[in-house]
Amino acid sequence: MITQSALQSFNRMETPFFYYDMDILRATVEKFVSTLDKYGVTAHYAVKANSNDRILKTISGAGIKAECATGNEITLALANGFAADGIFFDGVAKTDKEIITALKAGVELFNCESIQELEVIDAIAGGMGVKAAIAVRVNPDVDAKTHKYITTGTEEDKFGISSWAFDELFATLARCRNLQFTGIHMHAGSQITDMNVYAELCKKASEFEKLFTQRGFDVKLLNLGGGLGVDYEKPLDNWMPDIEGLCRTISQNISLKPGQTIHIEPGRAMVANCAHIISRVVYVKEGLKKKFAILDCGMHTLIRPALYQASHKVENLSCREPLEKYDVVGCVCESSDTFAKGLLGGAPHRGDFFAIHSAGAYGQVMNMRYLQRDLAPAVYSDDIK
Repeated sequence: MITQSALQSFNRMETPFFYYDMDILRATVEKFVSTLDKYGVTAHYAVKANSNDRILKTISGAGIKAECATGNEITLALANGFAADGIFFDGVAKTDKEIITALKAGVELFNCESIQELEVIDAIAGGMGVKAAIAVRVNPDVDAKTHKYITTGTEEDKFGISSWAFDELFATLARCRNLQFTGIHMHAGSQITDMNVYAELCKKASEFEKLFTQRGFDVKLLNLGGGLGVDYEKPLDNWMPDIEGLCRTISQNISLKPGQTIHIEPGRAMVANCAHIISRVVYVKEGLKKKFAILDCGMHTLIRPALYQASHKVENLSCREPLEKYDVVGCVCESSDTFAKGLLGGAPHRGDFFAIHSAGAYGQVMNMRYLQRDLAPAVYSDDIK
């Protein structure tokens, strides 16, 4: 959490910046590790959620494996302590160059999302004289009950292979001599807080496993993907994601065969609530019917609200009362550059520090230099004296 001593240290710093509470990160990672061990589930951290070196080293140092979506993420994961033989390589558009990078690195497996991708990996692996371990991403057609932009597991999504294409899939797997089939991969979407979604996903996984087994494919691995959500409304009180609920749901709905393993790919859940954007009020603007607190950060710093109407808790750290109602907006000339509408918070003044909470996932990693503004740097609680 943001302590008073940390707030005093902020006076010496240029804003905006991402403030990482490393105690929260370590506690979250430790909870994941103990819970995963308890239920026999293996996690591969989704590097795309936050690729900050210090964050990656903390996660890899705890023994958690990695899930990468690009060749550059594979290189970054290896440089930050993740073992190649624990890396899952995802992505709908793996290029030839990225496939070669992954094969040379010796990643654990490719999660393949199309029949054509299987054929391309088979050809490249054959040319390199190696075999590629693969899992097939199948579309479970499960509604993640979340925003349409982060729903990824329905029949009409661009991701994965739907059941109507299974005959062609099985034929392709049978003739690709440079692929080693290992299992099934599924992903319903992101920011899932309803465990019934995971229960349904588990049941779908069991159904798909039977289909593959009947066609002569040994399913050694079941991967339920990521998507475990966090509490964006009360992040200061409820910062620990429900990893216990997820693992319990898996254990109650999937019976593993001897030697079979179960995997998940959490990203947001590990890192979202360990970071806050710290920004200053540049101006306070009085309208006829509303007031605006205009910050020195914007949608280029945190794009989630503008991209898919994501909501983050926003707090005036410098003034707790009197309370006023106002909008908190960013510095970019776009109407969608808004962080809070009708916020009831401490009255804003020029120079006040504001915190945008739960910014650890898809925050700094998506920070950009729109309008040629500087990238917001990282500040760590361990370094605050």
